[in-house]
Order: sequence, then structure tokens, then C-alpha cells
Amino acid sequence: MNWLNSEAFTVLDQHIKWADMIGNIFGLVALALGWRRNVWTWPVQFLAGLILFGAFYGHLAGSAGKQAVVMVVALYGWWQWQRGKGQGKDGHLTVRFATWGERAGMIAAAAAGTVAVALLFKAFPDLSWDPWPDAYIFVGTVVAMYAQARGMVEFWFAWLLVDLVGVPLNFANGYAFSGFVYVIYGALVLWGMRDWWLRSRTTTTVLEGAHA
Repeated sequence: MNWLNSEAFTVLDQHIKWADMIGNIFGLVALALGWRRNVWTWPVQFLAGLILFGAFYGHLAGSAGKQAVVMVVALYGWWQWQRGKGQGKDGHLTVRFATWGERAGMIAAAAAGTVAVALLFKAFPDLSWDPWPDAYIFVGTVVAMYAQARGMVEFWFAWLLVDLVGVPLNFANGYAFSGFVYVIYGALVLWGMRDWWLRSRTTTTVLEGAHA
């Protein structure tokens, strides 16, 4: 797996690593599939995590551990979407806005999780080179994936919040391709948010009509 950490090419004095490039390309594909509410978003996310786990394992234990958690959440998402498959008339997952209780729960989990993970990273410096923003991105990603698994429109808002920190952090830490990809993520997130938002309103209208 050493080749994954080798340089693929250089762009504008930024050294692009194979793992950084391949893992994030799969991440982009997964996000696009999530936008289309395609259940294959989860195997692709799992594969992206597996590639990055292989790249980090043995020399960046914290990063490898984070990818392991991402893979577990991807398996949960696959299971959840398989259960919900066919709920909508188009055969795909029906999306919705979270309840206020669910929003409060996710915000509380994100805040507590970020503090806990950051303190863990600070206690074991070898796990992360930038504990607080690294913890924020990791926990934010897990929360976003959970919301996606539950078909919540808030999934896209969570990704936007992750992007705000992810872009500068990746450039600062030498992962230029990840930084560029996070910019593209931002555009996909805006389009995906609009699509899920409109679909959730359609679903609400249909339900209200059925109960009228």
C-alpha cells in the first residue's frame, strides 16, 4: 500500500498523492449518487474509506481509525436505505426534513463528539496534527452520513459546514487534491440540497393531501 502515499503528479506546486486523489474521486462519485438517492452511494463511500484506510494504516493511526468509523457508518447507511427502498413512488428513498428533536440531537452529538475526539487527539498527538479542526471534520462527516442514511435534507447542511473547515485544512496539510475536491463538493452539495429540498416539499404536500 506504500504506492498510495506516493506522488501521482504536481499541480501549481501542490503535490498530489495517489490515495488523496483516488479516495476523493470515489467520494465525489458517492456524493453524486447520494444526490440521486441511489443506494450504491454507500458501497462507493465504503470503498473510498477502505482506500484511505489502506493509505493511512501503519503511519497515521488516527486517520486510519477515522476511515474505519466512516466504513461502519457506510454499512449502516446501506442497511438503512435497503430497508427504506421503495418508500417513494419512484422506487427510491423518500427524503424529509428532520424534526426539531432530531436536529437538536444531531447538534448535541456533533458538539459533544467534536470535544471528545479533539481531547483524544490532544492526549495522543500522534493521532492528529491539528486536533480541533480535524475532530470537527471527522465528527461532522459522521453526523452528515447519519442524516443521509435517515434521508434527512439536513445532510446537505452538515456537509456545507464540514466544507467550510475542510477546504483550508486540507490545503494547509498538503492534501491539495482533497482541498480542490471539497470545493467541488460545495457545488454538488448546493445542487443536491435544492433537489432534496424540493422533493421533501413534494412529499409533504402529498401527505397533507392524503389526510385532507
